Amino acid sequence: MKQRLLTRKEPEKNLLVRIKRSGGRNNQGRITLRFRGGGARKLYRQVTFNEEPFQAPGKVSAIEYDPNRNAFLMLVEYADGSKRYHLSPHGIVVGDSIVCDEKTEVKTGNRMKLKHIPLGTMVHNVELAPGGGGKIVRSAGTGARVDAQEGKFTHLALPSSEIRKVLNECFASIGTVSNPEFMYQIAGKAGSTRLKGRRPRQRGSAMNPADHPHGGGEGRASIGLKYPKTPWGKHALGVKTRGRKWQDTFIIQRRIKKKREK
Repeated sequence: MKQRLLTRKEPEKNLLVRIKRSGGRNNQGRITLRFRGGGARKLYRQVTFNEEPFQAPGKVSAIEYDPNRNAFLMLVEYADGSKRYHLSPHGIVVGDSIVCDEKTEVKTGNRMKLKHIPLGTMVHNVELAPGGGGKIVRSAGTGARVDAQEGKFTHLALPSSEIRKVLNECFASIGTVSNPEFMYQIAGKAGSTRLKGRRPRQRGSAMNPADHPHGGGEGRASIGLKYPKTPWGKHALGVKTRGRKWQDTFIIQRRIKKKREK
């Protein structure tokens, strides 16, 4: 008999919290993030991205859907009776045990330091600073490959094809993130997108000149500019928007842009 992937149960009440939605507005009521608003009411699941090392093994008691992210969550119960939500790796099932330690068995769901993970192993929920909790490789179906060990750094091949150095004292979870079929899901209708809290995006060329640099003109007019602009007059295409320039020293190879098929 085929085992059901998700557990039929209500979410853990002690790990739920209500977050007030802003609709893209700041503390002054002004919209700072456009095209946000509405959506179905939902409670936030408190997910632990920084599991405590050297603790007793935990047992996976449930695998649940999370309306706040595209990956599934696993509810882990520990020997002291506490329960925590963690990102569920692909292939884990109810009843499996997971361990977080400096060095442990290389098994799906276990968490350990990068310096002890063999080359070629796929990892997820990777820390960028020791003790800071997992920051990268947390989306559904993603995983980073351990490519090399160099001094105090580990080379990771990220899902974006970027190769970067991460301190080998950082923790990472073994395996890839659950729900890899998410990339093939189709919204199907506009209402499904609205339920996620996304409002329709308006073309700049359909606005007035006071609202967007592309606006104005009679009929279907071109933008009349040398290059596309953002609503605030900055370059819209071909400009690097990545911040935190101090992290550039850790990047060995930039991501490879895929060419669009004609």
